Amino acid sequence: MIHFFKLIRWKNLLLLVLTQILIKYALLEPLRQNYSISLALSTIDFIYLIIATVFIAAAGYIINDIEDVVTDKINKPDSIIIGKFISEKTATYLFITLNLFGVTFGYLLSLSIEKSSFFIIFVIVSAMLYVYSTFLKSIPLVGNIIVAALVSLSILLVGLFDLTPVLTKANQSTQLFFFDLIKDYAIFAFMLSLLREIVKDIEDTDGDHIMGIKTIPILLGRNRATKLTFILSIIPILVIVFYMSNNLYKQPIAVGYVLLLIVAPLIFTTIKLFTAEQKKDYKLISNILKIVMFTGVLSLLLFQFILLK
Repeated sequence: MIHFFKLIRWKNLLLLVLTQILIKYALLEPLRQNYSISLALSTIDFIYLIIATVFIAAAGYIINDIEDVVTDKINKPDSIIIGKFISEKTATYLFITLNLFGVTFGYLLSLSIEKSSFFIIFVIVSAMLYVYSTFLKSIPLVGNIIVAALVSLSILLVGLFDLTPVLTKANQSTQLFFFDLIKDYAIFAFMLSLLREIVKDIEDTDGDHIMGIKTIPILLGRNRATKLTFILSIIPILVIVFYMSNNLYKQPIAVGYVLLLIVAPLIFTTIKLFTAEQKKDYKLISNILKIVMFTGVLSLLLFQFILLK
């Protein structure tokens, strides 16, 4: 069982669930009580949303590992699960089953909120994860952007399913204001995910080169790719500082949190990228970016105090 949980990246899925829970119950529900915004998702609907996203994401991790068996033997020989603990046939069955359950719960959710057309989102994401693993990931930068976009979408889904189904002319400005707030988090997640995906490609250069996979570091070389990533790493820092100076300047606790737990680690990451040479350097950078994504998610706890003050 432990190998199954490692296969589906349970830590990543837990972060996904935590993010959706905090958006729903640390942001939107307090706002409903204080700003009289309208929400579409009942508790059972929200559970359907979590199950659908988690199952489809888990299936995506499985198909990705199935397709990466050979390269992982070179890049991550100690982390191989498929073919060692779980057969490829079993993994394929798990991929199909999780996808079916995920899409089914997405269908039930769409019917429940009377937005049957939203069902297509789950079908597209499920198909996109398969296409990414089998084809798109070999296209430089495109695969990285797809992964980052899907991470961003997992955040937007809460706002999409909770705010837009009950959108009217009377509440449009309020509903869209808070949807834009969720969108800001989605953009932040996109930037960090894209950055982390490129860093992971640099870390996996050896195996990708042997397999002929055309990633950014393969095309540009590890040093040039690192310099490009260094430049890209400055962008989220500037965006966060700009956002903070325009929206949080009257909230010293929020400013302190952002500076200490988001901006400072990102600055360290940028400095580390400037000097990174060995595989362990990129591994450290990747882990720090994951931690920043976690602290970024936890910052949702601050908004009810900021907005409701």
